Amino acid sequence: MDILLLALLAGAIAWLWRRVDALELTVARLQAERDARGRGAAAAPLADAAEDRPDRAEPAQPAQPARSAIPRVVRDPVSAPATAPASALAAVEGDDATAPVDQVADNPLRTALRWRPSFDFEDLFGRLLPIWAGGVTLAVAGFFLVRWSIDAGLLTPVVRVLLAGLFGLALIAGAEAANRWRERVADPRVAQALAGAGLATLYAAFYLAGSQYGLIGSTLAFVGLALVTAAAIALSYRFGLPSAVLGLVGGFAAPALVGGEEANLPLLTLYLGLVTAGLTLTGKRQDRVWLGMASLAGGLGWGALLLMGAVPRGGDLVVLGAYLVLLGAILPTLTGGGGRLHWLVRVGAAAIAALQLAALVHQGGYGVLEWGLYLLLGAALAWFGWRSPAMREGNAVAAAVGVALLSMWPDPAASGFASVATVLAILFAAVPLAQIWRGHGRTIDFAQASGVALGLSAASYGQFGHFLRGESEPLLALASFALAMIPAMAVWLGWSPAPHSRRIVGAGASATALAGVAGLMVLPAWAAPLVAPVLVGGVLGLRRPESGWLAIARGAAIVGLLLALFLPQPFPEMINEIERAIGMSAEADWTDLLRWLAVSAAFATLAWREIPGRWRLASEALAALAGYIAVAQVLPPDALAWSVALVASLIVWRLPRPGALAALLGIAALWAIPALIHWLDGGVEALVGIPLQSGDLPALKAVALHIVPLVAALAVALATALRNEGPPRRAAMMALGVAGTVALHTAYRHAFAAVAGADFVATGMMQRTVWEAILLGAAWLAARQSWHRTTLSLALVGLSHFGWFTLMLHNPLWAEQAVGALPVIDALLPAYAVGLLTILFVRRQLPPTPAFLRWIADAAAMVVIALYALSELRHLFAGSLLVAGTMGQSEDLLRSLLGIVLAVGFLWWGARSHQRSWRIGSLVLMVLAVAKVFLVDTAGLGGLARIASFMALGFSLIGIGWFYSRQLRGSGQKEERA
Repeated sequence: MDILLLALLAGAIAWLWRRVDALELTVARLQAERDARGRGAAAAPLADAAEDRPDRAEPAQPAQPARSAIPRVVRDPVSAPATAPASALAAVEGDDATAPVDQVADNPLRTALRWRPSFDFEDLFGRLLPIWAGGVTLAVAGFFLVRWSIDAGLLTPVVRVLLAGLFGLALIAGAEAANRWRERVADPRVAQALAGAGLATLYAAFYLAGSQYGLIGSTLAFVGLALVTAAAIALSYRFGLPSAVLGLVGGFAAPALVGGEEANLPLLTLYLGLVTAGLTLTGKRQDRVWLGMASLAGGLGWGALLLMGAVPRGGDLVVLGAYLVLLGAILPTLTGGGGRLHWLVRVGAAAIAALQLAALVHQGGYGVLEWGLYLLLGAALAWFGWRSPAMREGNAVAAAVGVALLSMWPDPAASGFASVATVLAILFAAVPLAQIWRGHGRTIDFAQASGVALGLSAASYGQFGHFLRGESEPLLALASFALAMIPAMAVWLGWSPAPHSRRIVGAGASATALAGVAGLMVLPAWAAPLVAPVLVGGVLGLRRPESGWLAIARGAAIVGLLLALFLPQPFPEMINEIERAIGMSAEADWTDLLRWLAVSAAFATLAWREIPGRWRLASEALAALAGYIAVAQVLPPDALAWSVALVASLIVWRLPRPGALAALLGIAALWAIPALIHWLDGGVEALVGIPLQSGDLPALKAVALHIVPLVAALAVALATALRNEGPPRRAAMMALGVAGTVALHTAYRHAFAAVAGADFVATGMMQRTVWEAILLGAAWLAARQSWHRTTLSLALVGLSHFGWFTLMLHNPLWAEQAVGALPVIDALLPAYAVGLLTILFVRRQLPPTPAFLRWIADAAAMVVIALYALSELRHLFAGSLLVAGTMGQSEDLLRSLLGIVLAVGFLWWGARSHQRSWRIGSLVLMVLAVAKVFLVDTAGLGGLARIASFMALGFSLIGIGWFYSRQLRGSGQKEERA
């Protein structure tokens, strides 16, 4: 069973080594092809020809066009180029630059090393596994030999260990012999297997001597294992991969194998440092990136194990810190190379070492020595970051860890904290600034300079600041301002006349933020917004408008606004400030005036430098809003709406700023909204039939102080800034129409009530008639000015008012509305006359098409005339209140007669004006009148009265028919003549 397991293990190891070796050969071939393309085809055969024996060097062959002149390079893991005979090199220094690939690469050694791309049972179990299995078997044989001797009691422990060591040395000697006679062996894996088995046996010998039998002390066993590790590293240059792997595993396992109650930390860290450095350099020399990565991982892993032990003190602390500095800053530079993988190695090593040193500082209580070790790491990373751009990211990671560690320092002394923070700033900001000054600055340099400054400022305030107290903190402000100089220096050093990149703008944003924080630490809480205009002006004064710098200025202005809104201050004062802004308090406060004037100045400066667009409009609007809040803190409430209107008029007159105008008009509209809602409340009740009294409307003072300013501002804006047709003008005209109508209606109702009284029954008819006449007159004036939309809007409003309130809700025929004592000379005539004139006026404003709109207007006019005639007939019988009393038979018959007379009149007018709609209307009215006579009137008559009624109706119908036929005949003749 053991033999089967060993065979499977050997197969797995051989397969893995095969994969690694194939990968290395591929990388070597690609590198050789790249170098050959750079040097030319002459150097291409040199790398392959150097591996051949002198007696096998073949003469140069003529170039073959169909074949590539670049050979496929297969690296010899046994350092064949170093031992190749000089004659082989001389044989290819002639004109053999175009030798075919097959001739150059065709030698026994290359044939033995050529891997087949697909699985081959014979290749795997006949060629590959036996050699590697033989090496593993030899190593196991050494262990079994020692075990057999122990079981048999033949040899003493000393002899057993000596024999194991001699056996290991013999295997290494056999590997050397196989390497020297490699031409006969023709396979480098034989030497590799023997060397690996020998090193494994030597590791076992020293382990048994020190741990199993106690023949030597742990120190000597440790030294022996270290020597074996050094030998493994050295032999890896001669025998390749197995020796390197054993050196890696055995080197880092040796301290754990020897054990010990108390570890000698200086000796252990020295050993681990030497092993890590040796393996890292070996990986670089042998182009094995993974070896350097694995060695760094092993070294840092041991660092973590040492930190989990007892807290080091004194010399042990210094040694451990130096070890971590070595692994985090120095050895990563030895890995070399580029690409993402090497970058991850460097940054990862620096980050892990920084975190381990941070843990060491925390364990040591943030003492001077502990901080000194971390700063030593920072200095080393800064130095290598200066010398090698590839190490800058590692320096940035260490800077971030250092700032975080500084912020977690429990109860630091001010002097010690300041000293450490100063050194951190110098170490981690000096190199980025120097790189920017040299013109080699990258994004990471600008980010590191800005981040270090911001982080140190935050850590300082977190340790010593007291935000909620609202006290002035000049020392912290000075520190923050000094730190602001770091990103400001980065901006100055990276300044160029070309448009600035994001990294320069980012550094500028950091400097602006730190300067603003410094100002906030000095000023009292109420004066915090005063910082905003200074920052905005400073930023915009540095550069012509660019998106990046404008973004910084926007941020500073917005922060000022947020400070004015939400900065902690006494709650009653915040309430008073809001009440003054909405006109609920008349108590002046000059400090709040300064606060909001600062915010307004910040946004005004921003709007002045902004690029035309949405941001400029927003800046103008916010400047106007903040300015209003500022003046509201000192002006009486009654003057606020008019002050807004005056400023809006001034803006449209001298300063064309649409954003500010929109904001001020919006504020004026907000002031008018309460009065508008008051008017709308009474208006809604009036729509459902509840009479609207003057007491239900806003007071004249409210209209004059709140609605009229909006009307005035809108009128000025429409006359100046909003003269061009478009959505803003239409919205302003709509708002002006609503506000103006409400103001005019409220003033009219109060004036009418003062003159005629508030009795709705006695004065309601005339009150509505006068208001409808005013609307009709306004529509006529608008038509004179060619304001077609305004004309039609006013006329339709008046017509709707007449139709709903006069004809429907409060018609005297069915509602209590006094119309006067005398018929015709009463309130009915002007009321219906105004309604009829409004209908005719609207008809004139209608377009020719569609025609049905004019038919609707004509129908409405006929309805109004008929209702007026009926109302006057009722007035003749009932008096001032048409709903008083009941209707008699005579009045009812007169209604039918009146219908016939009106039908004749409509027919006459339709014939005269050639309007078919009036003729159709006359027919409809005639049909209704005839139906009423037949169905209603004659039902209550008898005898001669019924006969007379039918005779009169008959003659009337004959006359109307004769007249109607003549009109139709005349119309047809005119059409024929035409």
